[in-house]
Amino acid sequence: MASYKDTLLEFPCDFPLKIMGKAHDELAQVVLTIVTRHAPDFDGASMEMRASSGGNYLSLTCTVVATSKPQLDALYTDLTAHPLVKVVL
Repeated sequence: MASYKDTLLEFPCDFPLKIMGKAHDELAQVVLTIVTRHAPDFDGASMEMRASSGGNYLSLTCTVVATSKPQLDALYTDLTAHPLVKVVL
């Protein structure tokens, strides 16, 4: 059964990832390390960060040049496996 990602994405393409986690000094560096492992051309300076209103959570947006569905699947798997990361959209 094909998901919408199997059929609607044409690679390569710009693909925004929204990563949310507990506000922690290391969260941005951890996310940057994981993202660049899968998308070596990602420019860390383009990462957008927003703190939640209470300051307990941090939202990071990384737009990568996706080259394949397996690349995105591996990226999601590695990000969601990290204990500082709570949600990846």
